[in-house]
Parts: sequence; structure tokens; C-alpha cells
Amino acid sequence: MSASQHPPVEHFILHLSDTHFVGGTELLHGSVDSDANLKKLFRDFAETQARPEAIVFTGDLADTGDADAYDRLRALVEPAAAAIGAEVIWVMGNHDTRTPFRSQLLDSDAGEESVDYVTEINGLRIIALDSTVPGSHHGEITDEQYAWLADVLATPAPHGSIIALHHPPVPSLLEPIEFVELREQSRFAEAIRGTDVRAVLGGHLHFNTFSEIGGVPVSVASATCYTQDLNVKAGGMRGQNGAQGFNLVHVYDDRVMHTVVPIGEFSTVYEVTAEQMAAFAQLSLEEANAALSATAEPALA
Repeated sequence: MSASQHPPVEHFILHLSDTHFVGGTELLHGSVDSDANLKKLFRDFAETQARPEAIVFTGDLADTGDADAYDRLRALVEPAAAAIGAEVIWVMGNHDTRTPFRSQLLDSDAGEESVDYVTEINGLRIIALDSTVPGSHHGEITDEQYAWLADVLATPAPHGSIIALHHPPVPSLLEPIEFVELREQSRFAEAIRGTDVRAVLGGHLHFNTFSEIGGVPVSVASATCYTQDLNVKAGGMRGQNGAQGFNLVHVYDDRVMHTVVPIGEFSTVYEVTAEQMAAFAQLSLEEANAALSATAEPALA
């Protein structure tokens, strides 16, 4: 078969959000084992033998900002990240508390200062932007942060920039919670318009959604703890212990692709091994079509 019509992937990132680890041994909302969900995610991902360059967590890492929750999260994530050679990028969420977040995850004593920083990954710049307002659920970006962001973006990165923040700059699908949105989204749009920002990663919503702002695509990762059931009567909300997932972010020279991966056990319909796929790739187009048409299941061997 002919070579791919697309260039090779330049960067590969895992995008996770809203782990909501609780302090102590209690379950989140009395039924959700946030620790177990994240352990399963990394256990299953390890089987792929994929090698992302970074793992980005877009906020609400701890449910109530407990130091114990951050300690358990770090103890779980860092060995998993080291095993696949990925750098970990922690982003503040409205459920997080800056002082323990900084001390337990970033080894910083900067206290309640806004948690904004830049990580360079092989030419790709990832900007962690703290959209939280202590004591509130909505998001804001201050004048000082906008000035800092403008200074960062004044010099383009070799492969562009990705902004990661908790409150995504998207419309709310749940009318009762419009008050928890990122404020002044039009200002954010103008701050990134015409810059080298190639994608905005967010969380907060507990469901996947995709949008655009300032000419830049926005990708919202679902939660690893619990999700919002969108099959509810207008005006209502329902959290569900299911449909958890994370996103794969593949950065090409001409686009950024976001792929949703669910967490959980599912029955296998068919399976094709890596060896079978490699053999299939060596077939001519005619042979490949014949193999795929020979049976209801892929006949790649």
C-alpha cells in the first residue's frame, strides 16, 4: 500500500483532567474510587507501549485540596510517567488549593501565588495557566497573567504553543452552571489570536467537548473520577460513575488531533495483533481490499 498522506507525528501528549482525589480513604461522593480509576488508566495505557512526551492534568487534581490527596496522586503518576518517559504538567483547578498544590506537586514554597509556568517539550511550548479564583468555582485570568502570557507569546516557539487551563473558554451546555465558566472569554480570544498557540486544553466540565476561540481549537477532556450525564432534562444535572476517559493529543506540523479514550472494561468484538497489522501493511491495495472483503471480520493474517 502507498505511504501515509500525512507527515509523521511531531509530538504526542496525554491529556487528563479532574482526578478529584479525596483526602484519606473515603470514596468521592460515597461511591467513586478516583485512585482506582487512575491506576487502571495507567495500567491499560502501559500495554500500548506508547511513549508520550508529556502528561497534562488540567485541574481539580484534589477534591478539597488535601495534602494527602496530592501526595497519593504524585506517588501514582510519577512512576507511571517515568516508565514511559513522559514529563508531568500539573494545572490548577477550582477544587485545588494553591499552597498544598505547589508544595506537594511542584516542590515550591510560593504559597498562594498564581500557578503559571512554561514547559518546553522538544520544541513544543506548553503553558500552564491558572484560571482559578480562590474560594470560587468560576474562572478568571488577571491583568497580571495576561501581561505574563503576552510576554511569553511574544517569542514564538519552534513548534508552537499549547495552553492548558482548567476552565475551558467554551459555552456551557448546562444552563444552571453558566456561573462556573471562564469569565471574559472574548478577552482570552484576543490574547491568543494571531499568536503561535495551536491548541487550548481544558477540563472542569466532566465531559468531552470541542470548540474554537480566537482561531484556535479547544479540546476539553472528560474526568477520570466521574462524568456529567448529558441525557438529562434541561435545567438539571446528574453525575454518573461511568464514561470516564482521557485524551490523546497528536501534534503534526499542520494540525493538532485530539482523540477520546474511555476507561473501563469492554467486551472484545475482534482483535488484530501488531504482527498481523505489519503484514497487512505490506499488501498491495488490491490484496488489502480482498483481505478486508473476505470476511465480516478483518482477515489480516
